[in-house]
Amino acid sequence: MKPNPDADPYTPHSGDRRWSAQHYDLRLGYRVATNRLDATATVTGRAVVALDRIVLDLHGLRVDRVDVDGTRAAKVSTGTHKVTVTPAAPIAAGAEFSVHVRYRGAPRPLRSPWGQIGWEELTDGVIVAAQPTGAPSWFPCNDRPDDKATYRFEVTAESGYDVVANGDLLGSERARAGTTWTYAVTEPMATYLATVQIGRYRTTTLRGTPAVTVHHPADLATAVRTDFGRVPDMIALFGDVFGPYPFSSYGIVVTDDELEIPLEAHGLAVFGRNHVDGEHGTDRLIAHELAHQWWGNSVTAARWRDIWLHEGFACYAEWLWSEHRGGDSADVLAERHRQALLAGPQDLVVADPGARDMFDDRVYKRGALALHALRRAFGDTAFTAALRDLGAAHRHGSVAPTDVYAAFAAAAGTTELAVRRVTGPWIDEPGVPGAAATDAG
Repeated sequence: MKPNPDADPYTPHSGDRRWSAQHYDLRLGYRVATNRLDATATVTGRAVVALDRIVLDLHGLRVDRVDVDGTRAAKVSTGTHKVTVTPAAPIAAGAEFSVHVRYRGAPRPLRSPWGQIGWEELTDGVIVAAQPTGAPSWFPCNDRPDDKATYRFEVTAESGYDVVANGDLLGSERARAGTTWTYAVTEPMATYLATVQIGRYRTTTLRGTPAVTVHHPADLATAVRTDFGRVPDMIALFGDVFGPYPFSSYGIVVTDDELEIPLEAHGLAVFGRNHVDGEHGTDRLIAHELAHQWWGNSVTAARWRDIWLHEGFACYAEWLWSEHRGGDSADVLAERHRQALLAGPQDLVVADPGARDMFDDRVYKRGALALHALRRAFGDTAFTAALRDLGAAHRHGSVAPTDVYAAFAAAAGTTELAVRRVTGPWIDEPGVPGAAATDAG
């Protein structure tokens, strides 16, 4: 398959810029015991240019029928990663259309340069972790981080399992086929953040606003209350620095399986049982995943090369939480991580790390150090004002580094060039700057 010349160069086989998704209505019938999925997806889109065909991302699942605006498609061609739909009549530029896809199969994760991503079976249930290109493992979509849409999920699984998806739970109803769970996402959401989690869970509700619910194995009830009990306080802290929490609720799933790393999704975070010890042993990770609700999930990088706008910000949130709780200050943590970077290779440019290295830990740490340099250079008042303004201006939308520089320039009463002089040594150059770069910019 030839890459799309207009696609993100980091993910050249994903997405189509000739149209934009507006809404996904996903109705999934899933059998945990057999990993069998029978589903329909109704995708409402808008044509950016005149369309004689609609290209959807979908991997490894069989398409039985496609209708466009209620009429059977003239032609449907399926490949390893794509479904190409020829409508009965061309779609005019600017026109809204709907594509109804009936499909089925045994969903499985996609192999990628970043490991196995997408729909994956647990020992007894399902986890979906799709960043950056795993969404087509379970539904047809326009798989681009800058193409956000609203969603409705209707998921039927065997009774006895809990189903957790993004958004607000509208209800659950038991029937002969199992139990159907319905969720709605009313804020625009990127495809890679869409998720379904299935397991035998209990639910614990934590104090605070917004509501925080933790779905977990029954035997972890006590430990969960301890380990996640500070989440409402974290939300309050990040709300002060970043602006109001961007969604109506926050959900946490703890799988019965162990997971290598925690995972973020829109309005959700997923941890393994190995991340729960009843002693606050993973507070740093909990703070990191929570911060992604602001940086990554609400405010989303338009291009994957700018992933530091997610990970650097979430990493810095860890330092803010440590400082707030009376642990190591951001100054101490910044210097510690600067020293660690000095001990490693200095051959990565955060502004364009390359597709294979976009999740390299240096992207996380150098991104955080760039933020710390801005804080030290312009002061806490301007730092907080810039982040709050940035979060408000791009709430539920896309962002680029130039937006960050503009926000800090406005908050500090300076120029974007002055801001880039502060961040440049961390973001635009491979060498690790001296200590002064985090002291005064």
